[in-house]
Amino acid sequence: MTDPAAVLNGMYRAEAEYFAAGGPGSASFAPLALYFAEDVVLHQAEGLPFGGEWRGHSGMEEFFLAMSRAWESFEIGEQEFLALGATSVVRTQVRARTRATGRELEFPILQTLRIEDGRIAEVWPFYWDTAAIASA
Repeated sequence: MTDPAAVLNGMYRAEAEYFAAGGPGSASFAPLALYFAEDVVLHQAEGLPFGGEWRGHSGMEEFFLAMSRAWESFEIGEQEFLALGATSVVRTQVRARTRATGRELEFPILQTLRIEDGRIAEVWPFYWDTAAIASA
């Protein structure tokens, strides 16, 4: 599979199934791993509770664990593919509730994803208000 739309749609579908099956600590990461390069790099803003660079499949699994510690719920809403190619851009609307305060937030995430050989090799998420997320 080398079509960027197919790669991204497959990954988002596998991600939804992963969380529906219990997510980190409960579900197998293997179906989701198929969409990520072995040496994938995820760059999260340092100011977030799950900030930093996450590398490889094990790093992605650790990232999902960190996300599940931060969020009680994290619902993916409307998605818009703004650019599709070796570098793709996706805008996603999110509704999430924090574990620490129970506060619910709605916000967009803009992801830039680099796709190589039919797999996601690098991800740069952009959050409009990292301070609001960190404070919640």
